[in-house]
Amino acid sequence: MSKQGNQTSFLRTIILVSTFGGLLFGYDTGVINGALPFMSEALGLNSFTEGLVASSLLFGAAIGAVFGGRLSDYNGRRTNILYLSILFFIATLGCTLAPNVTVMIIFRFLLGLAVGGASVTVPTYLAEMSPAESRGRMVTQNELMIVSGQLLAFVINAILGSTMADNDHVWRYMLAIAALPAIFLFIGMLKVPESPRWLVSKGKNGDALSVLQQIREGKRAESEFNEIKGTFAKEAGMKQATYKDLTVPWVRRILFLGIGIAVVQQITGVNSIMYYGTQILKDAGFETKAALIGNIANGVISVLATFVGIWLLGKVGRRPMLMTGLIGTTATLLLIGVFSLTLEGSAELPYIVLTLTVTFLAFQQGAISPVTWLMLSEIFPLRLRGLGMGVTVLFLWVVNGLIGLVFPILLDKVGLSTTFFVFVALGIGAITFVKKCLPETKGLTLEQLEQEFRKHDKDAQGYSDEMNAQAK
Repeated sequence: MSKQGNQTSFLRTIILVSTFGGLLFGYDTGVINGALPFMSEALGLNSFTEGLVASSLLFGAAIGAVFGGRLSDYNGRRTNILYLSILFFIATLGCTLAPNVTVMIIFRFLLGLAVGGASVTVPTYLAEMSPAESRGRMVTQNELMIVSGQLLAFVINAILGSTMADNDHVWRYMLAIAALPAIFLFIGMLKVPESPRWLVSKGKNGDALSVLQQIREGKRAESEFNEIKGTFAKEAGMKQATYKDLTVPWVRRILFLGIGIAVVQQITGVNSIMYYGTQILKDAGFETKAALIGNIANGVISVLATFVGIWLLGKVGRRPMLMTGLIGTTATLLLIGVFSLTLEGSAELPYIVLTLTVTFLAFQQGAISPVTWLMLSEIFPLRLRGLGMGVTVLFLWVVNGLIGLVFPILLDKVGLSTTFFVFVALGIGAITFVKKCLPETKGLTLEQLEQEFRKHDKDAQGYSDEMNAQAK
């Protein structure tokens, strides 16, 4: 194999290993979908405690995202992922062995810390390891692993739920399987290098160049190294990034866009389907076993659509993809609400709802989710990347957690149709935000993106003066 072939192969290995964090993210968020009906019976849950069990992971993820970003800036992206793999393993065992709902919620929260940390650190690591022209495809490999983890969870839920339905501990077996990818992630991360951009930020220029030479051809490695070094040198005189830095006008604009992107992804209601898909299908008219099997279709379409999304990111801009996805998801949710209202109790309704949830996920996973994680990983400047990602993903997980907590209560109190009409209204708000506020980022290096944000903000000069003053 040629030297360039070895470099490409090594980069692929890095992507595969690090995205096991995404697989764990997907499995741990998806497994509750099928485990919850059995767990509810075993632990005596009601609609509120069901929401607590599902959402405790999400609120943990919100905190994990904030600290994960900061810790990845301090310890390094690779080291942080190593620590997260250990937390994934311990929390998985805790959930599996939980004797009551209180212990379950505590360990689901700890598992959430790992999920949140991974949701920030893995895309950042991938963005910093990837060449500019294929960054979109490589960063969204993580999204592919997330939906693959969810599909794996749905398939295992269906198999165990169908063959062991009479076993009181079937939900424990569903949860326990997540320990295996946590072990693979830990072993794999021992063998891959640190992000060259992080190494430069810590003054380890020789190590950074060495890593780039392992994953880029010779001249390209030198050129990229000089660009990273040059960008970092401009900010070398500044103090460590703090929350005060997020108040600088051009950075504040980026933060506003990041929070907006994060919230937009969640208010489509995607995770109501990923966490409660089995419950939705049961409410539409399926029996539990049929709902578990039918829910696999949601996982399959999520994976297939993500492949399409990865392909589209190389052809189409981020902004039009997001607009198309949001129009598709909002229209589909409207149809679910209408049919649930007009065909309530009919034999056709469960099949119509299943078809529409599959259609919804095609738009969500084929357009919205890949763009979300890619843009969050690329819009923040190097010095603020961990901090900025942490804050924006905090908002993502808080909104996710609120939806996870409220959804089963809404379903119980106001029914399927009204619940989905609420998401339609939120979808219209999301479309408005993207249309009016979001810029295009396709085709620019991370350093060029930073310059574009500075250049287009009338207050950027003031920030440059502030930097120079601090440097002196």
